[in-house]
Amino acid sequence: MTAARGKQPAIYFAGSISGGRRDAALYRRIIAILKKHGRVLTVHIGDPALSGQGEAGSNCRIHDRDQRWLRGADCLVAEVTTPSLGVGYEIGKATEWGKPVVCLFRPDDHPRLSAMVAGSPGVRLVKYRTLAELERKLAGALARLRKLT
Repeated sequence: MTAARGKQPAIYFAGSISGGRRDAALYRRIIAILKKHGRVLTVHIGDPALSGQGEAGSNCRIHDRDQRWLRGADCLVAEVTTPSLGVGYEIGKATEWGKPVVCLFRPDDHPRLSAMVAGSPGVRLVKYRTLAELERKLAGALARLRKLT
């Protein structure tokens, strides 16, 4: 990750909004884990008040703001178990821009991950079953990203 020495890396966390909010509580827990490793730009993804209708405001304003955040982030971490067009778009942009991307996936909860994510050479896929396993694997993945930059 490209954070300046001594400065916390900026992490863009992505999770489903319009694709379904059944994992909102999990997103809050993931965000808490990520905060141990850097500054999370998108804490609103874990907001229990955020419904599948998304946030108030124009689509263009939300798109442009999120693209600024993503472009300024040191890495993208996405929970991809619940399929989401928006998360897929963000993964595509991050890989296009050369950002490190970590995708989190629970194989027990979804039969198959899209080949466009699972097969991307720009994506580090982290499969997990429990929160403890996720925390351990995510810490390792973020540490490896820091060593690459």
